[in-house]
Amino acid sequence: MKAKLSKEEKNLEDKIFSETWPSVGKKKLTEYRKSASNHLKKDARLNIRISSSDLKLIKDKAAEEGLPYQSLVSSLIHKYASDELIDRRQVKAIVRELRGYPAG
Repeated sequence: MKAKLSKEEKNLEDKIFSETWPSVGKKKLTEYRKSASNHLKKDARLNIRISSSDLKLIKDKAAEEGLPYQSLVSSLIHKYASDELIDRRQVKAIVRELRGYPAG
């Protein structure tokens, strides 16, 4: 069952899915492309040893996401290094708190 959206959430959803995104202009677009290219450049190699059971779990998760497992691992390392990796348990606790349920 889909959760009912508040008026504010519905407005945000409408904006996200609308077909009218503002243009950023050629100069900004070029800047964004260059930034993305530099960010996505894979110019270093990392060799690690992990358990075969962990590798299987990673490969399974990558398959669920439709990604090569190396791309998934690279993404996880990037998210961890840039403090963007989020613990699912923390997110659940925050959502529960926002909804007014006791933590835990």
